[in-house]
Amino acid sequence: MDISKIFKNNEEWVQKKLNVEPGYFNELAKGQAPDILYIGCSDSRVSAEELMGVAPGDVFVLRNIANMVPNTDLSVMSVINYAVMHLKVNHIVVCGHYYCGGVQAAMKSADLGILNPWLRNIRDVYRTHQEELNAIEDEEQRYKRLVELNVEEQCINVIKTAEVQKARAERNLTIHGWVFDIHTGKLIDLKIDFIKLLEKIMQIYHLD
Repeated sequence: MDISKIFKNNEEWVQKKLNVEPGYFNELAKGQAPDILYIGCSDSRVSAEELMGVAPGDVFVLRNIANMVPNTDLSVMSVINYAVMHLKVNHIVVCGHYYCGGVQAAMKSADLGILNPWLRNIRDVYRTHQEELNAIEDEEQRYKRLVELNVEEQCINVIKTAEVQKARAERNLTIHGWVFDIHTGKLIDLKIDFIKLLEKIMQIYHLD
C-alpha cells in the first residue's frame, strides 16, 4: 500500500463530509456521547464502525487480539471504566468473528513469544468447555464454536467488573455477545442467557 495515498483519501473524506454538512467537524469537536462500548478483535478485516453502519461519535471502541477482557489488562479495564463511569454508555458489546487467527493460534502448540500469556486466556476458555468442544468432530466447526464460547466468557468478564456491576444497579446497562461472520458479512447476536450462566458464580463474584 502507498502510505501517501492515505492522506489523499483523508482529504477526500473531509471534503465529502463538508459537502453534506458544512459544520460537521465543528460539531464533532464539541465532544462525544456514544451509547455503545464495542470490544472487538484487532483483525484488519473487522472494522467496527463499518460493519455496524455507524458514524464517528456513535461507538466507543476497544480492539485487541481475539476480543479479550482479562482483568489484568489495564488498557481493557481503563476503557471499560471510562465508557461506563464517564461516558455512561447503555450497551456493551463483545464481538468476536469466525476464522479468528487468535483463537486458532491459541489451539496450536507453537511458541508465539509475548503472545503466549495472552492466548492462554483463550486456552482457559477451551478448558472450561472442553467436553462440549471435544465432542465436535469437524475442526472448523469446533473453532467456530470456540469463537462463540470465547465471546460468552468475555461478556462474563465484563459483568464481573465493579464498574459494570455498579452501573447495572443504577441504570439499564445491557451486555451483548455478537459474532461477525466474515464469509457472509453478517452480524450474529448470540442471544446469551446471562441469568442462567451467572447462577452458578453469583455468590463467588457477588454479582448483581
